[in-house]
Amino acid sequence: MSAPRLPAYPRLADGRGERVLHAHTIPARPGEHSPWPTWADPVVVQAFGRCGVDRPWRHQTLAAEAAWRGHHVALATGTASGKSLVYQLAALSAARGSTSGYVGGSGPRRPDGGSGRATGWGSGRAAGTLYLAPTKALAADQLASLEALGVPGVRAATYDGDTPLDQRRWIRDHVEIVLTNPDLLHHGLLPSHPRWASFLRSLQFVVVDEAHHYRGVFGAHVAATLRRLRRVARHYGADPVFLTTSATAADPERTAADLTGLDAGQFEVVTRDHSPRGATTFLLWEPPLLPGGGEHGAPTRRSAILETAELVTDLVAAGVATLAFIPSRRGVETVAATSRRLLAEVDPELPSRVAAYRGGYLPEERRALEADLRAGRLVALAATNALELGIDISGLDAVVICGWPGRRASLWQQAGRAGRDGGEALAVLVARDDPLDTYLVHHPEAIFGRSVEATVLDPSNPYVLAPHLCAAAAELPLREVDVDLFGEHTASVLDALTARGALRRRPTGWFWTRSEPASRLADLRGTGGDPIRIVQPSTGRMLGSVDAGAAHHTVHPGAVYVHQGESWVVNDLDLDDGLALVEPTGDDLFTQAREITDVRLLDERRSRRWGRVQLATGTVEVTSQVVSYLRRTVVDGRVIAEQPLDLPPRTLRTTAVWWTVPAELLAEHGVGATRVPGAAHAAEHAAIGMLPLVATCDRWDIGGVSTALHADTGEPTIVVYDGHPGGAGFSERGFSAAATWLTATVTVIRDCECESGCPSCVQSPKCGNGNEPLDKDGAVRLLNAVLAEAEPDA
Repeated sequence: MSAPRLPAYPRLADGRGERVLHAHTIPARPGEHSPWPTWADPVVVQAFGRCGVDRPWRHQTLAAEAAWRGHHVALATGTASGKSLVYQLAALSAARGSTSGYVGGSGPRRPDGGSGRATGWGSGRAAGTLYLAPTKALAADQLASLEALGVPGVRAATYDGDTPLDQRRWIRDHVEIVLTNPDLLHHGLLPSHPRWASFLRSLQFVVVDEAHHYRGVFGAHVAATLRRLRRVARHYGADPVFLTTSATAADPERTAADLTGLDAGQFEVVTRDHSPRGATTFLLWEPPLLPGGGEHGAPTRRSAILETAELVTDLVAAGVATLAFIPSRRGVETVAATSRRLLAEVDPELPSRVAAYRGGYLPEERRALEADLRAGRLVALAATNALELGIDISGLDAVVICGWPGRRASLWQQAGRAGRDGGEALAVLVARDDPLDTYLVHHPEAIFGRSVEATVLDPSNPYVLAPHLCAAAAELPLREVDVDLFGEHTASVLDALTARGALRRRPTGWFWTRSEPASRLADLRGTGGDPIRIVQPSTGRMLGSVDAGAAHHTVHPGAVYVHQGESWVVNDLDLDDGLALVEPTGDDLFTQAREITDVRLLDERRSRRWGRVQLATGTVEVTSQVVSYLRRTVVDGRVIAEQPLDLPPRTLRTTAVWWTVPAELLAEHGVGATRVPGAAHAAEHAAIGMLPLVATCDRWDIGGVSTALHADTGEPTIVVYDGHPGGAGFSERGFSAAATWLTATVTVIRDCECESGCPSCVQSPKCGNGNEPLDKDGAVRLLNAVLAEAEPDA
């Protein structure tokens, strides 16, 4: 890519130079090849050659060699480093060379000289590979890659919810490489494992792609599902090699072990990236502070959405292939629509070169957009993190990231989508009006001076474990030997399930007692049930879908839903039938739901005293109810009306971190009784915004409540909780790193340029109380009081 095509600082000549707070250069890196392994099938090697791969990179050979020798592999190298070749080389070679079994063959071997499975290799079916991706789109992308190789004698197919029924039996009986997702494994393959017996007997490799994506509660569900897979595979005599891949993982060995239930020492770890990489310029960009005009007259920063739209416009006008990551579906639609409008002023042909891409679109819409971007018919996409994963979209020059994506791992994953053809790249992080974004763009060492975060998941979470133990018992009776496989809480959870009558214990194990499928008990992604379909009743057109758990906030009656630049208003939400009925609207508005929340502190698992301050973590019960929604203008976010709603309350049992501060201590620091509500509320908002600094989450994964007198503590209390049943480990991380967390929180409030509070410090975009009351100075005093009593983190 030539320098003129990629201006390092877009349109700085027009007076925007002061918005770049920091520029970081990542130098180019040369590549290092290695020869093809001696065991690689010549036909497979020739297929790679036809696709332009003459020799593998060294890390590809190292990982493939380890898998072929029968070692489990944890591969963590950069975006676009060719991780797919590792499993493709091993899987394709094994499938072509193993139709007669291991006897006298040249297939992969265990380190002890045994075969890759215990028994069953004489069945005549070729070696099988199960590939798991977090999304159907990524599995489909991998299938396209395998089809491009065109290796004769090896069949590959995606098997997911979109697979026609008449193709499923053929896939089960004949395909060597099955590409799917954890949801289908959980709901489809494992419950009907007898139908998959032939494939499971032949199972040689299990690929867990984008392993860092499996974190929190979702990661715990996937971990339990993989343990069930190991158990069922063992039933058919298979002992597959696991190969986990990730572009960004702080401890890939530990992540692989937590996901699979295997010992960390069983994994061979490959982390050094030997692929070439062009230089990347990384800009930290802060929109300007606007005087007044915000909530309650507070100053506010120019919208990061509008800044991103302008940057995308500039880059497209310069012919720079660009991908913009936006945190919300509504934001994606706004960026695409705004950029198209601005481009129309430059050239009437340019607006068609920009599109939106997000979840909720129909599969055929997403595939068409991906194809258009690859073919160059589109120059830019505004997308949610659905395109953060390893879908092969090459030739991108620039990435614009609208708002901190929650983790350094995600930041580098998104930035890595630019420069995928080996050329120079530009990445821009545009700060939102948010405490963490503000802190990070002013403290670049917190981004560029640290490694990525460890993936946090808790495979022993009893809320996750219980439904999976039921599903496992329905698949095959659970035995004593399975207790160790599922972790430390298994025995107590089995006792509870037996007492409730869900399981029945017999001398041969635990049995599922009910007629309905046990797999329906677990909601892997925590979406709250089946998706809500969005339909225009007058035409029958289905626009898309939203997760059931988000329905109260996004498709309540009166909500504005945006799809490919068109605005629709929700006339009715039928939760029983899973339908949101919409009609087009010409209003240039968006809606924001407001809710009230109450938290009961049920169980204190860990606690410590910081002088007169009590810090604790444990189980809480959160009751929330969406009670109204705001109608806001798209241009400036101004509230023009508030409408009441009549929706049922929801209850969530989860984990939280909380701290109590005696009133007398607050008074000593200048926070009298009348100031406590506003000070605690402001400190709660800022603490929620800053928790992602120490935990692998973003602010939408967590919630909080503050009160001047909590019923369960009798003192001023601030609670921050995980927004997932049973917890996701985020609040517990806040407890462990409390001094670091709260120090950064008070820093971002104190250093903010505003006078009395703004979204960059203490205002929250999801506050159910309309950001009232808030006391910025009181929050600084409250947090200073807490930290004055604190001991350093261990």
